[in-house]
Amino acid sequence: MANQQNFLANQSYMEQKKRLFFDMDGVLVDFQSGLNKVDQKTKDEYKGHVDDIPGLFGLMNPIKEGIDAVKKLNEHYDCYILSTAPWGNPSAWSDKVKWITQHLGDIFYKRMIITHCKDLCIGDYLIDDRPNNGAKEFSGKWIHFGSDEFPDWDTVLKYLLPKQ
Repeated sequence: MANQQNFLANQSYMEQKKRLFFDMDGVLVDFQSGLNKVDQKTKDEYKGHVDDIPGLFGLMNPIKEGIDAVKKLNEHYDCYILSTAPWGNPSAWSDKVKWITQHLGDIFYKRMIITHCKDLCIGDYLIDDRPNNGAKEFSGKWIHFGSDEFPDWDTVLKYLLPKQ
């Protein structure tokens, strides 16, 4: 009986979906689109640290291909948002939650991690456009979005989606 339970537990583990993390800015979110909506006086005031502009992260447009990719990948993976928010901009934290809800519905309901240490999270894949905040040291496969190997969402989907 114990061997059968161990077998079933192992089989259940093997059938689990692999874990996939998505960064936001530059992967799902067009950072520049938000900055384009900010007046010049505010940009000048925050020169050198524009990511501290209150409300900025709520102004950003989605990268359309990223939204479509999330929906496709969510069918095959256990998906989470793994993002960093500027320490000096508390509104960025809540703006990111609002952005996710507005553009992705409930796909990431209670599946959002904000950290400056992405390498502490355990998963199979991380899609991130920069090596910062532990992305390069991530224990699974770092999919360097925008790189020569993964220049766009088409190449990411070809790599991650099951082969037909």
